[in-house]
Amino acid sequence: MSGYDYGRAGTLGIGTPQANPTVEAEMRILLPPPVAMAVVRLTSTSQNPLFRLRLYLEGLEETLAQYDALRPDAFGFACTGSSYLVGAQREAEIVAEVENRFGYPIVTATAAIAWQLERLGAQRIALVSPYPAALADAAEAYWRAAGFDVAEVRRIETGSADTRSIYALGSEDARPAAEALRRTGVDAVLLSGTGMPSLALIADAEDGPPVISSNLCLALRLCDLLGAPAPDPADWRPRLAQALTLPEGPR
Repeated sequence: MSGYDYGRAGTLGIGTPQANPTVEAEMRILLPPPVAMAVVRLTSTSQNPLFRLRLYLEGLEETLAQYDALRPDAFGFACTGSSYLVGAQREAEIVAEVENRFGYPIVTATAAIAWQLERLGAQRIALVSPYPAALADAAEAYWRAAGFDVAEVRRIETGSADTRSIYALGSEDARPAAEALRRTGVDAVLLSGTGMPSLALIADAEDGPPVISSNLCLALRLCDLLGAPAPDPADWRPRLAQALTLPEGPR
């Protein structure tokens, strides 16, 4: 664990897509204060959104080299779309190769989701998918190949084929779909995608099947690897409320 003033419970590396405004905000809310976070951007100059997502994962070794001498206790790859497109086999190969070079555990958001679904005993799931059609289809295929019964998928229309349009969504854009899917008899509802805010929906889902998200599952798994306290709604809900409160005075 870290010997610095901050991160007494450990330091987590987080990789977030270059234009994603949500990962850091939600991780800051979810992670216990003794856990430090070192964020690196996943970058690509490709104008093809699906190729760009693939490059985020294919180029992970080069991305982690940006940490230089810093060795986080674990690293979270906060982009589900990359995994959906390259597939589980190639995803596992990349993770194994990069773990071997850098010597610390690497967890993709999809691996964290699968881990959490197993902990919940959830087999029959529903997806809220804020993706263009091609990526939504890849997401559904990924979870079916992983052995889950995908009962229903509801897309959140962004009006663009560019996956960066996800970043303009708010949690309220997904609320109707999430609430409808919770009434379909599934074991869990997955809010896929790290770029769509999710915590307000999770906080409100007190009864019925659990609502989980890419960012929540990644935070849970990374804390588990550290041996740090798991993100507890009793702790993070007040931080969420504070983050959603408009500041007083001139802006």
